[in-house]
Amino acid sequence: MIVITSGNNPVYRDAQKLLRRKYRDRTGRYLLEGQKPLIDALETGLTIEKVFVCDGTETALTAELPREKAVSIPRKLFRELSDTDTSQGVIAVVRKRPMTKEQFIRETAEGDIIVLDRLQDPGNAGTIIRTAEAAGAAGVLCLKGSADIFSPKVVRSAAGSLFRVPVLTDVTLEEAEDILRSSGKQIVVTAMEGSENCFEAVFDERCALIIGNEGSGVDEAFIRGADRTVRIPMAGRIESLNAAVAAGILMYQITMAGNNGQPR
Repeated sequence: MIVITSGNNPVYRDAQKLLRRKYRDRTGRYLLEGQKPLIDALETGLTIEKVFVCDGTETALTAELPREKAVSIPRKLFRELSDTDTSQGVIAVVRKRPMTKEQFIRETAEGDIIVLDRLQDPGNAGTIIRTAEAAGAAGVLCLKGSADIFSPKVVRSAAGSLFRVPVLTDVTLEEAEDILRSSGKQIVVTAMEGSENCFEAVFDERCALIIGNEGSGVDEAFIRGADRTVRIPMAGRIESLNAAVAAGILMYQITMAGNNGQPR
């Protein structure tokens, strides 16, 4: 195992730069922390470039992990890469899964799509990607202005689903509309004054569920072009739900309701 002791080492500095979105976008790589996420990434065929192991926690390097790419670093340097308070002692540099517009359309042709319209909270974004897989959705489309799905917080919240669910990022509103229409998806928008109660609605076509920005909601252009607008009934004086909670309710209702609890 290679040992690095200095923060000025070029291999370590390269990894540290991946904490910045601009460098992740430019190089097509990101940081992945934890044993289980790393094993999931390997099982789905992602390229692992380096595996940084915190000095003194070499047992974190389990048999499934690529020891030939392992680099031992001091605890101080490891903390500067880590995004968690209770780390398992392993962080990898991973290549992003390539995804083009055409590939996304092909891979999501037979299923429902979740669209993140400028959703900015990393925890919400990651949770929605994770829930999308659980609910049987075919993919996630992220508009420009949404949280970077390859940031450490989103990667952690997605809990491995990021490697398995097709995700297309940095899409303009016009590009998103083109993708959804060319895919034949029924566009479903969530709105406080939606015309349909989501629990009474029947979804018998493949849908694109639009989840809006935490503060301003869904873009007006999506609302004007929507095939359906749905609302989640709420008791008390609550005005809105957390975006990830609302998305979870609607995803399950769209993909499973009326189908014996199984994805369509």
